[in-house]
Amino acid sequence: MVTLTEIPRDWPADEAGALAVQDELRGRVVLDEPGPPPGTGQVTGVDVAYDDERDVVAAAAVVLDAATLEVVEESTAVGRVAFPYVPGLLAFREIPTVLAALGALSTGPGLVVCDGYGLAHPRRFGLASHLGVLTGLPVIGVAKNPFAFAHQEPGARRGDASALVDADGAEVGRALRTRDGVKPVFVSVGHRVSLDNACAHTLRLTPRYRLPESTRRADALCREALRTALGPVPEPADRRTPAT
Repeated sequence: MVTLTEIPRDWPADEAGALAVQDELRGRVVLDEPGPPPGTGQVTGVDVAYDDERDVVAAAAVVLDAATLEVVEESTAVGRVAFPYVPGLLAFREIPTVLAALGALSTGPGLVVCDGYGLAHPRRFGLASHLGVLTGLPVIGVAKNPFAFAHQEPGARRGDASALVDADGAEVGRALRTRDGVKPVFVSVGHRVSLDNACAHTLRLTPRYRLPESTRRADALCREALRTALGPVPEPADRRTPAT
């Protein structure tokens, strides 16, 4: 029998409540710390998998040694989807279960890497920022798509980058090439990490593939946790095209 993570009693139940929480917490994002040096300490990937028909979400946290990228520890949690589907508010659907997975770790997570956005979010408060403020941990977002922000195509070589900018021309993240000639990823600051450092961490985490090892391992683990809990999981469309 699967024990489901409970949704907090004070969790917002509608769009107005969630927007109010974003407004309250956004001012707590720390942007003037560099964060841990790449290749030191530990790095933890977090990701989720959904079964919307049964209203269930599984979260995984995978801790890697930042120098070797070897797995140090893994944990999972399964819970009810905590919020309706609303673009720009997807973090509210999954954070209680993500927090449960992080809370099950016996080791410190170090830097946390989300498959989503931080400042590169229409309200400048995506999953990476939300999770950072709630936990106090340094967090970055590494997304597969840029959502609503413009960017020039970066150079074709690994490590080439271009600014991800909003309508006013402010840099909210970077399109970063992690493999020669392969589509870039989109890196943004969540909490307590500089953008330069976030990009450096992303490159350290992508020695062989486009996506960070932290994300790849957490993605596989959360899907397995959902299969174990509920049975086979259909492959969904990319759920992170809307801002998280």
